[in-house]
Amino acid sequence: MTTIGIIGAGEVGSHLARAAIANGYQIVIANSRGPETLKGLIDELGPSACAATAADAAAAGDFVVVAVPLKRVNDLPAEAFAGKIVLDTNNYMIWRDGHFSSIDSGEKTVHELRQEHLPTSKVVKAFTHIQAPRILTWGKPSGSPGRLALSASSNFPEAVELVTRLYDQFGFDTVDNSPLKESWRSASGQPAWKQERQTRHELTANLVRARPIILS
Repeated sequence: MTTIGIIGAGEVGSHLARAAIANGYQIVIANSRGPETLKGLIDELGPSACAATAADAAAAGDFVVVAVPLKRVNDLPAEAFAGKIVLDTNNYMIWRDGHFSSIDSGEKTVHELRQEHLPTSKVVKAFTHIQAPRILTWGKPSGSPGRLALSASSNFPEAVELVTRLYDQFGFDTVDNSPLKESWRSASGQPAWKQERQTRHELTANLVRARPIILS
């Protein structure tokens, strides 16, 4: 049985854990306050979940979800992520994260910076333009009319392939928006971000319509 390590137990991390368990995955989840503070969530998730430190959750996962913001100085135990596919669900939010000059200037995307923080991992942007609770309610079986789509961006095709399989299990189609330098196209303020429900055709068109937002 596949195990997913999840770093971050807030809205995104906890809803992804629920969706993953509903699809037969084991979960090892961590937060910044310690495993003992996650007892209520683990009790809710049931026997397919356990709490751990960030390093242990990353090490335990066949792949890892990072559901926490990027920090200026890497606060993730990069060695525990070595060789693994890492799903980065983070969005760059200045009000929360402060300014990153390389992102503001358009030089790099927040997900390229995550890849730099985890140089021996294979980072893929995923689940960034859907509100977390809707992951559990908006999915439809493959081939359903009007099935919604989500984007994925990575420098590694195998990472996009993994996310494509996971999206499909959760009930969504995939639009490949690779590499990571193109991941800004689904960022905050772009058409793909503003549209809540998008089929594969609509999402593809919205990604094409994106225009760079330069802040500095």
